[in-house]
Amino acid sequence: MAFDFKKEYKEFYMPKNRPGIVTVPPATYIAVRGSGDPNEEGGAYKQAVGVLYAVAYTLKMSCMTDHQIQGFYPYVVPPLEGFWQQDGIEGVDYTNKAAFHWISVIRLPEFVTGEDFRWAVETAEMKKKTDCSAAELLTIDEGLCVQIMHHGPYDSEPATVALMDEFLERNGYANDFSHARLHHEIYLSDPRKSAPENLRTVIRHPIRKKGE
Repeated sequence: MAFDFKKEYKEFYMPKNRPGIVTVPPATYIAVRGSGDPNEEGGAYKQAVGVLYAVAYTLKMSCMTDHQIQGFYPYVVPPLEGFWQQDGIEGVDYTNKAAFHWISVIRLPEFVTGEDFRWAVETAEMKKKTDCSAAELLTIDEGLCVQIMHHGPYDSEPATVALMDEFLERNGYANDFSHARLHHEIYLSDPRKSAPENLRTVIRHPIRKKGE
């Protein structure tokens, strides 16, 4: 049976509907960086997502090619994720999407090496006739975080974030945003196929114990 990150690491992909604290270990991703409104039709964000999936599925199907990856095992391509920030803002301001700086990512199995990644980028470019040069191999160590499962449209996330902030205040923690520790979302639903009220999104924020 194919390895499924969502099932194997439920504590990181399937949190409760209430805030909880987790320590997230380092993970390696295909990543594309950019700026601007993610809802812009044909914009940079949607182009980035296309690049991510092109490279991700090239790696997943590498076992059917001459490029045999050492330690490869069948796996389900993990969900799309995003790290978000805006200049001068702690967290994010959902009313000003044009000001977003984002890193759009898809997690990779640990067996993927830099050489395998470069092969996948070159192969995806050739097969998809798409410029994949913006893709990078990125390891992120999130560490101590608070997270929650958000149900509903993306624009209603502020109410869920408020629950997270209230939880931190009650339990002696504070948000710990920086250029390296960002607002993180994991998209468990496809907005093209799901009604807004049925969307499920993991929201995760970096935190620290107050006084530390």
